[in-house]
Amino acid sequence: MRHPIRLSLMAICFFSMLAAPAFAGSRIKDIVDFEGVRDNQLVGYGLVVGLANTGDSLQNNPQTRHMVQAMMERLGVNTFDPADTSLLMTKNVAQVMVTANLPPFAGPGSTVDVTVSAMGDAKSLLGGTLLMTALEGADGQTYAVAQGTVQTGAVSATGASGSSITRGVPTAGRIAAGAIVEKGTDFNLDQMSQLRLTLHNPDFTTASRIAQAIDAAYPDTAMADNPTIVTLRPPPGKDMVSFVTAVEDLQVDPEAPARVVVDEADGVVVMGADVRISQVAIAQGDLTINVQETPQVSQPGPFSQGKTVVVPNSQLSVNEQKGTHLLMVGGGASLASLVKGLNALGVTPRDMISILQAIKAAGALQADISVM
Repeated sequence: MRHPIRLSLMAICFFSMLAAPAFAGSRIKDIVDFEGVRDNQLVGYGLVVGLANTGDSLQNNPQTRHMVQAMMERLGVNTFDPADTSLLMTKNVAQVMVTANLPPFAGPGSTVDVTVSAMGDAKSLLGGTLLMTALEGADGQTYAVAQGTVQTGAVSATGASGSSITRGVPTAGRIAAGAIVEKGTDFNLDQMSQLRLTLHNPDFTTASRIAQAIDAAYPDTAMADNPTIVTLRPPPGKDMVSFVTAVEDLQVDPEAPARVVVDEADGVVVMGADVRISQVAIAQGDLTINVQETPQVSQPGPFSQGKTVVVPNSQLSVNEQKGTHLLMVGGGASLASLVKGLNALGVTPRDMISILQAIKAAGALQADISVM
């Protein structure tokens, strides 16, 4: 019965040992974001056609009907009577939202993937074709145009009796390289006189180490503004692009705060190597209360004019696990000592969550607890 517990705690020790050699250093490019070097979100509103009777019901989706009419009019077909909706009874078309991410420095003519999601009561977009859809940015300008066949990766089938089966999400799909970039973001890195680096995990020590590592290779070119921002200025005779190329591969030892991450839903505990425990005693045991109900029937005597009744009969018992379940953890104990001690108690990961929270409440855990 102890093998799952031992394996869980051994796994925690294993990952702790993997995390311990953080002094090997990380590349600057892996721990920061460069100002302006980011994706930009695009969105559009369009039509998917060619569906096998799985599209929107035009009677229930007037927006889809209006879009079909407007599209046909733009193509020179004006045969619909707005007052006669019976002329549009097809269910082979669906209104969709189209989203994409515009990569940094993407130029006109390059392609990006798009995601297509149904907005109406369409049952499936499988095999449909997205018609030309303009994708706009937050500033309202068009940056790309999307069109192509939608691939959902889902399976959907319906029987004659009305039974159906669905695997995946047939109302959302992707078009690989489905959008052509028409306009770039006009971000000129080579013309910038300074560039800011944003740390993924803000920390004073890490920001200072980044600035020192850069200054050691290129004197007087970096300054830590705060725990999050480090400002770069290229040295004379070096442009920003080549300077960033050289800087991003420099090695830095990032500093991380002592933190314990707890996922109560899955019973997962992750502790950093810098977690320390002050002197504290830990007791762990099980207390079980059993309540047994045994109703009894009370039968009246002959000719007593009494009634037969059910009399409750409850039996309570308390079982407490006995044994040596008191652990003393010395002051300044490391993560390995804590895990070894908890392993000696034979606790499960879920018990460990409660123990860590209790140690934190007692003021003996020098780390932040983050509960997911």
